[in-house]
Amino acid sequence: MAKSIRIALLLFVLATVAVGAWQKRSLIQSWERTLDVVVYPINGDGRDATATYMSSLSSQAFASIGEFMRNEAQRHGVALANPVSVKLGPAVVSAPPPAPVGGNILEIILWSLRLRFWAWRNDGYAGPKPDVRVFAVYFDPAARQRVEHSIGLKEGRIGIANLFAAMHMSEENNVIVAHEILHTFGATDKYDPATAQPHYPEGYADPGQTPLYPQQFAEIMGGRIPLSQAQSETPRSLNFAIVGDRTAAEIHWRR
Repeated sequence: MAKSIRIALLLFVLATVAVGAWQKRSLIQSWERTLDVVVYPINGDGRDATATYMSSLSSQAFASIGEFMRNEAQRHGVALANPVSVKLGPAVVSAPPPAPVGGNILEIILWSLRLRFWAWRNDGYAGPKPDVRVFAVYFDPAARQRVEHSIGLKEGRIGIANLFAAMHMSEENNVIVAHEILHTFGATDKYDPATAQPHYPEGYADPGQTPLYPQQFAEIMGGRIPLSQAQSETPRSLNFAIVGDRTAAEIHWRR
């Protein structure tokens, strides 16, 4: 009898969580209100230069993301005036759990659960609970030229953005942050992870352009501006990116 009660309680809790997740997902996909995104900076290398850059950050540093989302949503016919609001949260001291490299399904699931627990423990934002949390891990470009791949999870709506702590790279950083935010809304990558080349046609901003190359803009989930079949470049800012039709459909901007 006691065992049956425990199982029933467990099933009730799981059902409650599932219903809550479905309601939250439906609310986000309806685009009936502004979704709140909070960015939590992390000093990824412990360097003074990184700390100095982080101390200069404000919510204004991410304003171009809200502007990009607003312009692209309107272009796709979304009536909501401001789909996304991006605010700066408090700095986080601890590092997120590293993603498993070449891990199996079980390892990835366990890592996802650890990441969600870590994000919950390190969410010190004083305002209303955000719809999306992005943990921005900054590194001094004077000490390293490359950073690890960034991650955005739809389940839990968490992003880990690995960025450079340099003022002249702030708008390029925002391209990465916007990419990961869109992952949390359900958008998928549209590039080859082995080469970083955007997939044709869904990873191109203008797949019907003649001649096809060079493209002028990046499809945000394609990540780069195709210059030729084998070459591409990172957009310097969100002024050189768009949300393509496939991505817009994935995040329910198009029906």
